[in-house]
Amino acid sequence: MSTDDIPRDFNSFRGLLAERRDELPRRLQQVAAFAVDHPDEVAFGTAASIARLAGVQPSTLVRFAKAIGYSGFSDLQGVFRNRLRDRWPDYEERLKTLNDTGDEQRDPMRLLFGFSESAMSSLERMRQTISAQDLERAVAALAEADTIYLLGQRRAYGVAAYLAYALPKLRLRAVLVDNVAQLGPEQLANAGPNDVVLAVSFTPYTPFTVDLSREAAERGVPVIAITDSVFSPLREQADIWFEIVETDFAAFRSISATFCLAMALAVAAGERRAKRGGAASPRRGRESARSKA
Repeated sequence: MSTDDIPRDFNSFRGLLAERRDELPRRLQQVAAFAVDHPDEVAFGTAASIARLAGVQPSTLVRFAKAIGYSGFSDLQGVFRNRLRDRWPDYEERLKTLNDTGDEQRDPMRLLFGFSESAMSSLERMRQTISAQDLERAVAALAEADTIYLLGQRRAYGVAAYLAYALPKLRLRAVLVDNVAQLGPEQLANAGPNDVVLAVSFTPYTPFTVDLSREAAERGVPVIAITDSVFSPLREQADIWFEIVETDFAAFRSISATFCLAMALAVAAGERRAKRGGAASPRRGRESARSKA
């Protein structure tokens, strides 16, 4: 089977495994079983972390991928990432769902009330779930950072872009890692232990944000994450993380609560920096971001 003929969606991949499973050696069958049972871990884990969870060597993952027709493990991992993207309907499908509910639902005032109610629900849930301790730790880390690197793509891009505007106004140095010309890794290359990465990503998690956050964490850069689930791939690599679950209306999700949290973090960090005279702390590393009250 050529790489052009292999499955690119998860359901077809499972069908392929059902056909080929008995042909695979025992170790590769072990990988196959893990992949089907833990697709989220496969989607955003590293080869090392997935191999550890599956109880095999990283090289076994590569052998597994090639044995069933993929060019390598990264090629196979794309199937699992596509599965996450397919969980949420595209905009054309959302509009169709909205239209199928009847004429009254298409009335602009109905939409306005629906979106405002979902926003209020998101805000109320955020107020009940955000930890004051985590908020304090995040504000302290941002206020002490030499530079705050901002990661957010797709729906989360607006949050990152807002922070790129607000933080410098509050005398905090910030860099928006926008990945223009695919230069995201270069934009983040100078980040070090005295800086902070603030990453925002929701289901389906953007590989760019997840991968760059992981690379930064591996270099010792503190990571603060805003995401939507305890199972988010950002949680594992973040020193501090916030769970924000936005309520949807007709399958459209706002980012009201996320913006509220972003504003609180920015203003509180700016106020904290101003009280210290505007200078970043010369002695602050990863452990200060990890410290707990």
